[in-house]
Amino acid sequence: MAKGLQSFLWTVLLLLCTMLPPGAQAMHMEVGGPGLGQPGDPMLLASGRVKRGWVWNQFFVVEEYTGTEPLYVGKIHSDSDEGDGSIKYTISGEGAGTIFLIDEITGDIHATERLDREQKTFYTLRAQARDRQTDRLLEPESEFIIKVQDINDSEPRFLEGPYIGSVAELSPIGTSVMQVMASDADDPTYGSSARVVYSVLEGEQHFTVDSKTGVIRTAVADLDRETQDRYEVVIRATDMAGQLGGLSGSTTVTIVVTDVNDNPPRFPQKMYQFSIVETAPVGTAVGRVKAEDSDVGENTDMTYQMKDEEGVDMFKVTTDSNTQEAVITVQKPLDYESKKVHTIIVEALNKFVDPRFVDLGTFRDQTIVRVSVLDVDEPPEFQPPSDLMEVQEDAHVGSVVGVVTALDPDTVNHPVRYAIDRSTDVERIFDIDANTGAIVTGKVLDRETAGWHNITVLAMEADNHSQVSRASLRIRILDVNDNPPELATPYEAAVCEDAKPGQLIQTISVVDRDEPQSGHHFYFTLAPEATHNHHFSLLDIKDNTAAVHTQRVGFNRQEQDVYLLPILVVDSGPPALSSTGTLTIHVCGCDSSGAIQSCNSTAYVMSATLSPGALIALLVCILILIVLVLLILTLKRHHKSHLTSEDDEDMRDNVIKYNDEGGGEQDTEAYDMSALRGPRDGGLSGNLASELHVLPQWVQKPDLDFSLFRDYICKKVEQADEDISVPPYDSFQTYAFEGSDSPVPSLSSINTWSSGSEQDFSYLAGWGPRFRQLAALYTQGRKGEEEGEES
Repeated sequence: MAKGLQSFLWTVLLLLCTMLPPGAQAMHMEVGGPGLGQPGDPMLLASGRVKRGWVWNQFFVVEEYTGTEPLYVGKIHSDSDEGDGSIKYTISGEGAGTIFLIDEITGDIHATERLDREQKTFYTLRAQARDRQTDRLLEPESEFIIKVQDINDSEPRFLEGPYIGSVAELSPIGTSVMQVMASDADDPTYGSSARVVYSVLEGEQHFTVDSKTGVIRTAVADLDRETQDRYEVVIRATDMAGQLGGLSGSTTVTIVVTDVNDNPPRFPQKMYQFSIVETAPVGTAVGRVKAEDSDVGENTDMTYQMKDEEGVDMFKVTTDSNTQEAVITVQKPLDYESKKVHTIIVEALNKFVDPRFVDLGTFRDQTIVRVSVLDVDEPPEFQPPSDLMEVQEDAHVGSVVGVVTALDPDTVNHPVRYAIDRSTDVERIFDIDANTGAIVTGKVLDRETAGWHNITVLAMEADNHSQVSRASLRIRILDVNDNPPELATPYEAAVCEDAKPGQLIQTISVVDRDEPQSGHHFYFTLAPEATHNHHFSLLDIKDNTAAVHTQRVGFNRQEQDVYLLPILVVDSGPPALSSTGTLTIHVCGCDSSGAIQSCNSTAYVMSATLSPGALIALLVCILILIVLVLLILTLKRHHKSHLTSEDDEDMRDNVIKYNDEGGGEQDTEAYDMSALRGPRDGGLSGNLASELHVLPQWVQKPDLDFSLFRDYICKKVEQADEDISVPPYDSFQTYAFEGSDSPVPSLSSINTWSSGSEQDFSYLAGWGPRFRQLAALYTQGRKGEEEGEES
């Protein structure tokens, strides 16, 4: 048994060696050259070059070792080692002392930990050989690599999942759907551990996968989205090229079958029935029909159309883009009495047709729609004679203008009654016979006032006035010659004093409110009262105008400066009408060239004096002027008296106003006292004397009546007492401080609530010579009031 195991191990070892690259089985390293040896070293040859070297094989360690003993990696050896244990071997670098341990005597290297090639593929270390006794470096430090040998310990993984693909329905076999890729962490350069192949675990009846590329393709050509629109396909990836013992991984691929327009529209019913009243207005929806389509998205978009001539004439079909329904609407007015049932054919067809599937059949469908018209009670309908009537303006009241006719369209044929909408004939110029529809005149017509009349005639069922219809009627008033011609304007002309006979002075034209069909023709002549006129002549020019010429040599303004020429105008009728107009001719002074210089304004009538009406008008004008003058004088006098009373009433202009009282009798520095000492020193100044002169002189005239002054003061005091929003009107100054040595009280009348008769001013006499004049004024005034009251 042991012998067989040993043979197996040697076979594996030989197999591993054969897999190594050439020259890697054994390596003899020669170390030498400048800088590697030291002078005086006995190992140096005479030539100065050292012939030494490391001897070891390529190092490999198998990953995922699970044994209990350290795994032997390899052996490092110096060719100077004689096997007596005098050389000590050491290693340093990645994993030295932890993962890898070395026997110092033999140079054997063992791995003490479990390694994973997917985490680290190799380790770089450095080897040293030293003399055990002297620790002298016998070999220069050399670097070597320990490779982690891969084993198949990682299964393939799909790293980009989940996978979702799509393919159109009815795609041919072999149509590419999508590609999946699996990744294997094993070494792709060593063996077949990372060599992956693909296969389908589930869904192989509909899809296949390329074993090398992972491209998924359709396996059948009859994929139908309407039958199944989604497939779940499981793809497996196996390493070791799919050989026995390989590892595998799988993923689920969702394949969505997309729609193509392979299904035509189909109506669920072959016939639809709708009903609508005959009075439905144009545009009213009759109903909706919809064809079904098994496809989705834009493949279900469809249009509808009429297929018969009758339906196209009476109805219209449109497509609702939101619901994909056919909307049938009324295109012309319906009439139950004419046709009770309409049959139409509606066709539905796909908007987008895929030419690849035309051979599957026609992508359209038809259905029959029956529309029943329901009878309703309809208002009468006017028959279609002309809506224009004519009548002469001289027609008598009650004359027939015309007749309107309306009939009930219903099968019952109710009798019809007529009326006029009075909102269109407020003045009731026309009437209508309720039974026959005859329109007659209700008032005298006048074409010149209103040449056209627009009225609305109503027709209603006799037993149901809610069923009413309306018709507009135009009535034209025909002209008759009932207006005489008149001069176009009140003509005025001028003639020079030195005018010669036959000189044109004015051209006359006329107007006529009538409009004869043959046009106007007017005739001009002088009025009978002017037939003996020898001053002017009238010539009818025959073009509806006339010319006035002078008939004598020269005119004299001193004798007569205005002539009134009556002119008779006659129209062509029938009957012929006439009127008389007057041409006013002024006699003016002209220069040698005939330019008018001046004209007098006094008028002389040829055949009459000033009329009584003109005299009355002149007197009325004079009377109005006199009344206006008197009214102006009265207003001025009233205004002057009002200003005088205001001046007499306002007594405040005589009051002297001081802005500050001062500090008392001892305050002699702040103010000029000369004004107060003036009367004692020899008289007042001119201004002060004039002001005192205006004050009432009670001393000299104690018998005066002061009732007016007293009443005025009392009135003002009462107004000041009642008005709490402002200070009293006779308050001139607010005294904050009078002085500490003033022996007298304030003179302010703010607290004057009583009349002047209740106050005693005798204390003013004790205020000194400065207030002597003021005390005399108030004392005399007091005595005068008492004497007046006693008397």
